[in-house]
Amino acid sequence: MAEKRKDSRRGRGTAVAVVNTSVASGALIQTVQRSSALAAPIIQLAGHKGEVYACRFDGSGQVVASGSQDRTIQLWNVYGGNENFGQIRGHKGAVLDLAFARDSRSLFSASADATLGVWDVDSGVRVRRHEGHGDMVNSVAAARRGAEVLVSGSDDGAVGLWDPRTKHAAAYLETDFPVLAVAFGAAGTTVFSAGIDHAIKAWDLRQRAVVYTLDGHTEAVTGLDVSADDQFLVSNGMDSTVRVWDARPFAPANRQMRVLDGAPASDIEKNLLRASWSPDGTRVVAGSADRTVVVWDVANGRMLHKLPGHTGAVNDARFSPAEPSVVVTASTDTTLVLGELNA
Repeated sequence: MAEKRKDSRRGRGTAVAVVNTSVASGALIQTVQRSSALAAPIIQLAGHKGEVYACRFDGSGQVVASGSQDRTIQLWNVYGGNENFGQIRGHKGAVLDLAFARDSRSLFSASADATLGVWDVDSGVRVRRHEGHGDMVNSVAAARRGAEVLVSGSDDGAVGLWDPRTKHAAAYLETDFPVLAVAFGAAGTTVFSAGIDHAIKAWDLRQRAVVYTLDGHTEAVTGLDVSADDQFLVSNGMDSTVRVWDARPFAPANRQMRVLDGAPASDIEKNLLRASWSPDGTRVVAGSADRTVVVWDVANGRMLHKLPGHTGAVNDARFSPAEPSVVVTASTDTTLVLGELNA
């Protein structure tokens, strides 16, 4: 996607670049070796008026979308001047989760107003309002392959399956507890869901039944993400752990592969903290209640980075699909941070 033009939806957010410098021989010199094409190693994106719950790169890595307690979705250019080029309004409740369509021309949103939205990114117009859940919708994900299908998870205990072209759900997969997180397997035939019952359910969409359950978390599971190769699942929960699971069809019965520590949750805020994969599946990034962003090497479980920068809990963290060293984060401090990781 090319750099976006400014239009009537243009937001009023600002981007503040922070470059680490030191004084030597009376001159300012940059002390950080650059690893990306960002305008600066750390860029703060400020424009929301409430906590930011979700952030997503589009497929090109050129645009970031963010969803907030202030009921808006903001659109940002990743490169150049990091313009806040669009503001999408329409939800009557907080925007809790986001997902881009494969072509990046549509954006899907989940809201506390119990609806899902389908938005045209270029115009900011709502194309569809999906109704049917009986309570707030905490999570949304889009199938990566096959037919374009959305999956949603709600406090009403249902996992919804949606065709973006029609208003009502194609089906609901019922559970006994509020669903806080959902994710699509890359093949498009498996959906993962999790919530306050601590367990992660793997659903076969052809059977519309649970085919296995992943047990290990001891508190509510707030985030799920499947690796690009469809081999592994990452989850994070209120037990202050991030866990990696074998998601292959014929994996051993004990699918838990690794427990990653260092990204604590909060017993007070109880935000839906989320973790995600790097495009190559070698690293996982997560936000935490201690205001930091943590990156791990999945192969050995080693913590690679624990990054400061926010002044509130970090609710979401995502790798760029275009540059493996670039991460975007969303925080309760009302800002996002674009940053590059050093080797």
